[in-house]
Amino acid sequence: MKLGFIGAGNMAGAIMGGVLEKGFLPASEIAIYDVNPDQCSRMREQYAIRVALSQEELIRQCEFIVLAVKPVYLRGVLESAAPFANGKRFLSIAAGWTSSMLTQVLDAKSGAQVLRTMPNTPALVGAGFTALCEQNSLDAEAFAWAKELFKTLGEVAVLPENLFDAVIATTGSSPAYVFMFIEAMADGAVAQGMPRALAYRAAAQAVYGAAKMVLETGEHPAALKDMVCSPAGTTIEAVATLERTGFRTSVIEAMQACATKSRQLSTTAKA
Repeated sequence: MKLGFIGAGNMAGAIMGGVLEKGFLPASEIAIYDVNPDQCSRMREQYAIRVALSQEELIRQCEFIVLAVKPVYLRGVLESAAPFANGKRFLSIAAGWTSSMLTQVLDAKSGAQVLRTMPNTPALVGAGFTALCEQNSLDAEAFAWAKELFKTLGEVAVLPENLFDAVIATTGSSPAYVFMFIEAMADGAVAQGMPRALAYRAAAQAVYGAAKMVLETGEHPAALKDMVCSPAGTTIEAVATLERTGFRTSVIEAMQACATKSRQLSTTAKA
């Protein structure tokens, strides 16, 4: 088989869904293993993929293996995988696990090739952003294949590893910030009398449309903001309130905290 997943969480499902929806691979070329059999059953029912009976079985049968377990469990998974890793390509999506940390376990002696990646949850709807680490041990053909794999989820960028903490803060964790913003906008709309279901839909569409304008016009976000702000109008009043209450500072500080936590995870995982 071509592709295997160790871990059957949301991100594994997102990647699997993109791969199948875009026709990149058939379900017959995909397998999964998770210590929770209920998770595996759910994936099998949803995607008609094969469930491996053990991690060893999955590694032996699959050429590329996505490491989709939580960072705290990854060391144990890698250590168990190492005896069967010869000739296999491992794609890690674990936050905090650097390339050097991955290859400390799956080193040259194991015969494995390793790529660090960082996708995000909008991959679930084909609108993801995935960073691929420049510092990797995949051969050129395998790296090209991995890049096409993640393109089924949305945008892909190949970046140096020293930017990965920033990537995690900017794309990996940021959907949570945006969901909070949409929820807050909807609460504000409800306070003004809008039905809640409509408020969520209207707020989400406004965020979607604004993001699309940034991507498609090429204009600076500040210029697009100025287009909406009429003199003495309603929008500039709202913008002034956001500035006065520290909106920008809150976002910047949240991203700094996220990046700091990412660096701490790297230190913890080394121990």
